[in-house]
Amino acid sequence: MSPTAENLLQALTKLAPEIAESAQDIERNRAVPEQVIARLADTGVFRLAAPRTVGGLQADPMTMLAACELLGRADGSTGWTAMIGAATSVVFGYLDPAVATGMLADPGCLIAGVAAPSGRATPVPGGFRVRGQWAFASASQQATWLVGGCLVVEGDAVVLGPTGAPQVLLAIMPRSEVTVQDTWDAVGLCGTGSHDMFADAVFVPTERTFSLAVPPATPHGAFPVLSLLAMGIGAVALGIVQAAIDEFTRLAEVKLHPLTRQPLAAKPAAQAVLAEATALRAAGRAFLLDEVSRCWAQACAAQAVALADRARLRLAITNATTMAADAVGRLYRAAGGTAAYRSSPLQRHFRDVNVAAQHALVNADTLELVGAVLLGQDVSTLRL
Repeated sequence: MSPTAENLLQALTKLAPEIAESAQDIERNRAVPEQVIARLADTGVFRLAAPRTVGGLQADPMTMLAACELLGRADGSTGWTAMIGAATSVVFGYLDPAVATGMLADPGCLIAGVAAPSGRATPVPGGFRVRGQWAFASASQQATWLVGGCLVVEGDAVVLGPTGAPQVLLAIMPRSEVTVQDTWDAVGLCGTGSHDMFADAVFVPTERTFSLAVPPATPHGAFPVLSLLAMGIGAVALGIVQAAIDEFTRLAEVKLHPLTRQPLAAKPAAQAVLAEATALRAAGRAFLLDEVSRCWAQACAAQAVALADRARLRLAITNATTMAADAVGRLYRAAGGTAAYRSSPLQRHFRDVNVAAQHALVNADTLELVGAVLLGQDVSTLRL
């Protein structure tokens, strides 16, 4: 059966236990296994936001949230990798349909990359010569295509656009023409392969370049693109919280006090922490789903998403991630010394969720930006 948004979650649910069993190996080997990547590709998760007309699922953002949350619960690194492929697949809507269809004809197509304009694109006949280095290129080892944000340059000069701002484009390069350097030696999300990627005079034809400033006339094009790329961070974090709740509940039943022989579950402090973590997760999730649904309804009605709603959406994404890190931290501390051992999944969940919370799209700057918008201050809203 061809993957659809309707059967995607069912397929991921079946795959999740296998991923969970491989979590320690994924961290140890610092990569999601190729067989798991292939299984994920079969579900369609790597083409989740691509238009149906070119071979994508064209699923709504709520489905994307559910998919990332489900996989994040199974394993943080796998959830993150799937999130990158799912969110980045929105770029297929920015391309000529024939080009996008040709790329998605590959059943194993996985597009990833970095939107930050850390590269330079020099115009040449038929396209651009791209050079640059991009950090934090998650899923770069498994990807078939890599996107790199670039400033357009001619000689040593940056080309300015109609508004006087530097001209920025995104270039899509075959993975085979990009060098991935093993730089991701991190404390959490170890299996995401978030290495540096390098391009050295890679020719990119014009038809494989695009600008986020020129979105397609589709609901996905009307939805705030940076929030589409960011909201999976919150979803993966919420999945990690649920995994931590699951593990804490299991541990509370078997961990006994050395003197009283009472289980951890009988300790009032442990009971309160579990209740707090459950509430934090539920509250963060509800706010996130509410704001995503609100903005998606506007996008589906061919309306420009209101600035205040865009701000609240980014706030909900940051809030979900922050509350997830808070919840997992409480569970980790309440578990005591047991959680410090590498054999305990809690320490992995603690490290994974805190690395997720370090992402630039969900850091404290987001709170300042949203607060400024809600207070009616004169502030640049390009990051919304």
